Amino acid sequence: MNRSLQRTIETSTRLTMKPGSISQLNCSSSVSCLVLTFFLAILVGSAAAQEVPGKNQGFNPLQVALLKWGPNVTTKFDAGLEPTAIAFDGINMWITNNLAGSVTKLRANDGAFQGTFPVSSGPNGVAFDGANVWVSSEYSGLIVKLRASDGASQGIFHTGFGSEGVAFDGANIWVANQTSGNVTKLRAKDGSVLGTFPIDGSPQGIAFDGTHIWVTNRIDSVTKLRASDGALLGTFTVGASPWGVAFDGANIWVANTGSQNVTKLRASDGAVQGTFRVGLTPIGLVFDGVSIWVTTRDGVTKLRASDGQIMGTLAVTPPPFGPAFDGANIWVSTPEPSGGGTTVRKL
Repeated sequence: MNRSLQRTIETSTRLTMKPGSISQLNCSSSVSCLVLTFFLAILVGSAAAQEVPGKNQGFNPLQVALLKWGPNVTTKFDAGLEPTAIAFDGINMWITNNLAGSVTKLRANDGAFQGTFPVSSGPNGVAFDGANVWVSSEYSGLIVKLRASDGASQGIFHTGFGSEGVAFDGANIWVANQTSGNVTKLRAKDGSVLGTFPIDGSPQGIAFDGTHIWVTNRIDSVTKLRASDGALLGTFTVGASPWGVAFDGANIWVANTGSQNVTKLRASDGAVQGTFRVGLTPIGLVFDGVSIWVTTRDGVTKLRASDGQIMGTLAVTPPPFGPAFDGANIWVSTPEPSGGGTTVRKL
């Protein structure tokens, strides 16, 4: 190793390492110490860099080992007609094809086609329960359970009408029924209906925070239900016409399609933690472990979850829907505004 590189490493170490922590590591040789320090300096420097607003778009440090330095706006794959919602099963991406009445399964690491499977008409929401994929129907009032390994149907079950978002709470499947004005809770093991709970105002998106179910209502609010029994714990005002909802480990994020912003609520009590402007008509959002990604008519906006700072905006056309996170990449569907389209993008 040349002396210039060694001096750079030593300088980086003095600037970034805290006394009594990494500096106390024992190495078997000076070379191994230099190599270890070099990589640690890169990681610490990268993490520090992402905290500087306006300097870069930031990235999830969990992606470093995969050399995932930034989004890729050119990678796309074929799904079915009018792809909408997306779910990740740990290996594959499942995409609902709203106009085709089917779901498409793509291998996440390379987008390889794994199959297309028929479901009910107007599939709109999708969730993975650890072994099976559940697909809601916008038109039929049914939800279909598919075995994730091969797409084989494991049952068709009644929910409510206008079914949209689907969430899994570790034991049960929850479905937001927009037309019926309620949510349905089904036991994941056998599809038995465990309860139907009224929601004021066209429930749309749905998410689980580890204890509670959160449901967006098109009347500018989000409802919090206790997952164990469906008890109503509160209704909280957000922006206009909320749609997508996601949990970041401490807070609930809501995409407000009518007010061009997202609202951050503290999950423990529903207190508003901030409202952040994004692009036109925000619809879906997902948490990647560090950032919130929001699909809008302008593309995809990335917000830092800690404070809502915009870290970047990616132009994606047609306007994206979805989104989903596969552990390293964000996936969005790109249906045509006039109906149709067949592609999804891996960012």
